[in-house]
Amino acid sequence: MLTLKSFTMGQLLVRQCFGIDIAKGDFTASLCRHYSAGDVLFSDTVTFENSRKGFNQFLRWCQKVSEPSVPATYLMEATGIYFEPLAYHLHRIHKHVSVLLPNKVKHYAKSLNIKTKTDAVDARVIARFGTERQHPEWQPPKEIYKKLRELTRLCGDLKKERTVFSNRTRSTEAGESPNSFVLKANNRVIKELDNLIEKCEKEIAALVEGDIELRERFEKLMTIKGIGLTTLAVVIAETQGFALISNRKQLASYAGYDVVQRESGSSVKGKTRISKKGNSRIRAAMHFPALVSCRFNQNMKDDYLRIIEHKTSKMVGATAVQRKLLLLIYTLWKNNDTFKEEM
Repeated sequence: MLTLKSFTMGQLLVRQCFGIDIAKGDFTASLCRHYSAGDVLFSDTVTFENSRKGFNQFLRWCQKVSEPSVPATYLMEATGIYFEPLAYHLHRIHKHVSVLLPNKVKHYAKSLNIKTKTDAVDARVIARFGTERQHPEWQPPKEIYKKLRELTRLCGDLKKERTVFSNRTRSTEAGESPNSFVLKANNRVIKELDNLIEKCEKEIAALVEGDIELRERFEKLMTIKGIGLTTLAVVIAETQGFALISNRKQLASYAGYDVVQRESGSSVKGKTRISKKGNSRIRAAMHFPALVSCRFNQNMKDDYLRIIEHKTSKMVGATAVQRKLLLLIYTLWKNNDTFKEEM
């Protein structure tokens, strides 16, 4: 229950928000009340199962601790896919649900100088964030984005497995007197993975082709040299059509392309690098398109050559091109436009 204090007497309750920190098997929740004089009060933090039973227990608890006269917001992070069952459940019963990218909550916690990270602390931080800022109401993504994400993730995982078995085969072949059974078994697995990857890519293409709006948008974006259907499918699926992205900087951070610099005084001179604390599937999907663009897209090639000049690693330039391509996709998607190469 909320621990009401004397200084709230006579104050008006302005906002109340349930902050929800979600994991795979459970979620932790806390209610924050924001009063007219700026004071905030928190409920106890309670943990529930991330299941239908837990959702019902959570809603009964919400009724006990919240003030019915003031609308409540239910705020949570987009933690993988673990937030989705609860978000869909709350949306179906017409609750005001808001979903944030994890980096937003992280930056807000830093602004409060909160260094402790536990489920209970995170739930309270999220709850307070919900009472201090206006957050857009979450809407379930289009069903086609959900299907596309399932297919692209399966395809990506299959390709990873194929790489593992290909490396294993080469390693076995390089050894002394390789076991023929092991080689045959590895090759059989690789062949089956190739078949599944091919079928998966056909399913992705058929899904895009079957939706007129998505097909037209993909055709416009594939005017970018180096960008193919599979790459676009990953980017659009992982961002749900950029539904949670409001600007280019936010997208770069979500994909892990935000720049981190370690430099302090005269003694600490760390290398500047990307954070990689973001969606690794997007970065993996942008790898080969960036290499193609460095060869055949003159503007990208010029940027690549300029960046790698005097650099020991060419990956710095390739990563910069990945980031630039991703932001270009975002801009063209938002404007529903085609790529026009500068002369």
